[in-house]
Amino acid sequence: MAKSPSPRGRLSKKHYEQALPSLRDELIQLQVQLKDAPTKIILIVAGVDGAGRGDVINSLGEWLDPRGVEAFSIRTPTEEERERPLMWRFWRHLPARGRIGIFASSWYTETLREEATSKKEKAQLDHELRVIRHFEKLLSDDGTLIIKVWLHISKEAQSLRLRSLESDPNTAWRVTEDDWRAHRHYDRLADTARIIVKETDRPGAPWSILDASDPRARNLAVGELLVKRFQSHIARIQRRHAKSPRPSIRPRSLDPSGLRRLLALPLDQKLSEEDYEEKREKWLGRLHRSLRALQAERRSVIFVFEGWDAAGKGGAIRRLTSAIDVRDYRVVPVAKPTDEEKVHHYLWRFWRHVPRDGYITIFDRSWYGRVLVERLEGFARPEEWKRAFTELNDFEEQLTDHGTIVIKFWMHISKEEQLRRFRAREKTAYKLHKINSEDWRNRRKWEAYQVAIGDMLALTDTPFAPWQVIPSNNKRYARLQILKTSCKIIEEALED
Repeated sequence: MAKSPSPRGRLSKKHYEQALPSLRDELIQLQVQLKDAPTKIILIVAGVDGAGRGDVINSLGEWLDPRGVEAFSIRTPTEEERERPLMWRFWRHLPARGRIGIFASSWYTETLREEATSKKEKAQLDHELRVIRHFEKLLSDDGTLIIKVWLHISKEAQSLRLRSLESDPNTAWRVTEDDWRAHRHYDRLADTARIIVKETDRPGAPWSILDASDPRARNLAVGELLVKRFQSHIARIQRRHAKSPRPSIRPRSLDPSGLRRLLALPLDQKLSEEDYEEKREKWLGRLHRSLRALQAERRSVIFVFEGWDAAGKGGAIRRLTSAIDVRDYRVVPVAKPTDEEKVHHYLWRFWRHVPRDGYITIFDRSWYGRVLVERLEGFARPEEWKRAFTELNDFEEQLTDHGTIVIKFWMHISKEEQLRRFRAREKTAYKLHKINSEDWRNRRKWEAYQVAIGDMLALTDTPFAPWQVIPSNNKRYARLQILKTSCKIIEEALED
């Protein structure tokens, strides 16, 4: 940890009660301003056992308007949580815009708790801290105010506080064997804490180390810190809003290699109905066996289907699911975000649907809307969709690090074939629901979308989650290729 704070000295009850009213009034006023902004606020209260995290959080609960505050104490992972990537359970508890989330136990807690009982491999610790850094940067870049407080007390002060709590029948229940075990390992935990604070003290998510030896001085210090950070965040929001309006959307490529790959794709493949029926059954059977073997290993799969309007995503998904037990998969159709989804980070709604070990999730459109429709329609500012390429790669790397297999398809058709399918939909009663004015409007931006698709293919084609670009002018050929490709990827994962 950085240099420990100098003790502020004991604060008398009189001085504490004199300072408190103005502090509470200022906090409430700032909370109202932040709610109207609106912005998300995350407060992490961490520190050694006995430093008073619970007291601090209870005080804040009294000082702030409770209607805009949520407190979380996330404990040892449940079986369901262990069957998903590390950060899944924290994404579920992120506050919505306009609200304050206070974390007594956070994404740092488990790392410290495990260190108290066993020496964690440094490589594993480094990995967890890298994931945490990326997570906090993702939130900070999106406008979330992250306030991280480390409450520091000495080993001697910790012992005195634990004994004091134990000696009072009304508070003895608050002291557990885990607390005393942590005390016995104080020095080792302090070393780990120094590493954690040093490696995660970053712009946008800095640590504030506060002396916690005197409860009243500690509580006021936390309140004063919140006032300071609230004020600077409001000023930052005002500066951002004062900037010039968003520039016009121009289809300028960031990496032309993806567009070249797209334009070079042959689209003249043919496959007869008879050949398709014969080969389809073979590959469906093989895929079914592979998925059953994967399920036995408790591995999950995420399928991502992207493609032009009318490229055949729905039909391909129906053929794919015919090889899977209906109890083992879920199809998630992605449309415009709901009101609930709009008040969270754009990845929040996708993290919610990450499957647990042994199950399959199929996304009909996905998080790639951030760099396609949101880019071209101006729903995301240039700096937002540009950094999304890194954010999406990081998201998929967390999935694959956990053991999830991510299979991404881009279904590609020609502009002429799309027009033919659009007109066929307009003439077929049971297909009319598949065509609307938005489809025609998107078609008029074909060239701009081609550039955005090319950038997506170039910048998010990774070794752990590569793109499978499927020629789809011939629907039978495309469906068969998807079955074959899925089967081969899963078989390779089983071999590894």
